[in-house]
Amino acid sequence: MRPKILRLPLGLGRILLTPDKGSAISNVIFNTRLQLEVIRKGEIIDQRDLGSGLVTTAGVNYMAADMAGGASDISAFTWHATGIGTVAAAIADTALGTTTGAPARVSGTSTQPGTVNIFRQVATVAYTSTLAITEWGLFSAVTTGTLWDRKTFTAINVVSGDSISFTYDLTIAAGG
Repeated sequence: MRPKILRLPLGLGRILLTPDKGSAISNVIFNTRLQLEVIRKGEIIDQRDLGSGLVTTAGVNYMAADMAGGASDISAFTWHATGIGTVAAAIADTALGTTTGAPARVSGTSTQPGTVNIFRQVATVAYTSTLAITEWGLFSAVTTGTLWDRKTFTAINVVSGDSISFTYDLTIAAGG
């Protein structure tokens, strides 16, 4: 029997609660959040909190392989990519819908923002042409690699010289 899933629009990202025959109320909770700032000529012209993305099956399989001592290394998820695709994210995704190609993926910086159960990844993508950016993804390599998380959103129009600073937070809750 498949458990019923309760979805609550709380603005907190993605939270999954499932009934458990034991005393716990849930299994594992990944709460993700993507925020961005659009920068033009050194000034922030737009800020958005895009909420949660979608952690992929390939991403969690990669994490499980790393925990099992395989060749995977979860700390490799530092590569940010943007695109112009509009198809909604799905857990089976392995790539962006339509990557911009230029710029190529950009390596970010990983930190823990004062809370040890939060992984933060920050990168700034600089654009050299006019585009309507509608998707973002976090990958394990500069080319190919594994897609950890993907998010689609309302178009952000950029022109040559603009950049977007992405801040991705992944909170992993204990007690599952």
